[in-house]
Amino acid sequence: MKFKLENTDETLDGAIVKSLGNNEFVIKIKNHERNLKMLNISHEKIEFMLDNSFHIAKYLETSTSKITVVIDGVKLTFNKRPDLDKIVYKNSGMESATDSQINLKSQIPGRVVSINVSQGDNVKKGDVVCVLESMKMQVSIKSHKDGVVKSLKIKQGASVAKNDVLAEIE
Repeated sequence: MKFKLENTDETLDGAIVKSLGNNEFVIKIKNHERNLKMLNISHEKIEFMLDNSFHIAKYLETSTSKITVVIDGVKLTFNKRPDLDKIVYKNSGMESATDSQINLKSQIPGRVVSINVSQGDNVKKGDVVCVLESMKMQVSIKSHKDGVVKSLKIKQGASVAKNDVLAEIE
């Protein structure tokens, strides 16, 4: 899997070479094999040993294409799958949406993690309306046009199917 360090030209290419069991792995980063042992994983941080050195990574922000973490006190933002948003958008059929289309539909099945707008809010094309979680990945669902949120058809924590109407934007 490739990760690009934001604001640089550096790309980190990493892969799990093999699992040794008991939360221990041999990984390859930039063509160098390293030993990784996961010590503690929670929703806010990961504690791990990398080649017998202890490290803590705390999540600050994560989205479909970016993750911001603090590793040993250093803030890093990685672009992960920067083309995923474009792929989801294209496969949803929204690429050819016209301004007359009112309904914003879900491109994937998932659970509503957050709702970023309210009824009556003005939105621009590309603004995040809500975030869905599917298969442990969070996907930002963006407005397909400029307009006003006429109504929201979702609630936080609810499940949605592909092509369900999430909001009406006029």
